Amino acid sequence: MAGKFSLSNFFGMSDEDEYANTQETAAVTNEGEPTVRPNNVVSMQAAGATKMNKIVLCEPRIYSDAKKVGKSLLENKAVIVNFTRIEATQATRIVDFLTGAVFAINGEIQRVGDQIFLCTPPNYEIDGNLSDIVDQNDFDIEVN
Repeated sequence: MAGKFSLSNFFGMSDEDEYANTQETAAVTNEGEPTVRPNNVVSMQAAGATKMNKIVLCEPRIYSDAKKVGKSLLENKAVIVNFTRIEATQATRIVDFLTGAVFAINGEIQRVGDQIFLCTPPNYEIDGNLSDIVDQNDFDIEVN
């Protein structure tokens, strides 16, 4: 077989067409004129300015309240769950449910108090550990 095989010929362009296109592009950018942004570029500031992350506070009183927490997590909202108004067995069941829900969405669950948990979807990052701060006795908290 005689002749040179070129991938650009395969797609319907010759090497000369490709060379001419690169020369035109270089001429436009060397003239000092600002380049035009393509239509598929979106400003990060405009996209981030309209969406605000939310934290939901929840104090379940029955097991079925765990469903509300799960829905909030699916809506990308962090949830602080306070178990002071529910029996320990029911609280354990809810924590088990929330652990599974958080695992399913690649989120996190962390204990932040004796009966308080923080559940976060994947777009949140938990930094620090509250129990480490309390152990260091940095705070003088008096309970009346």
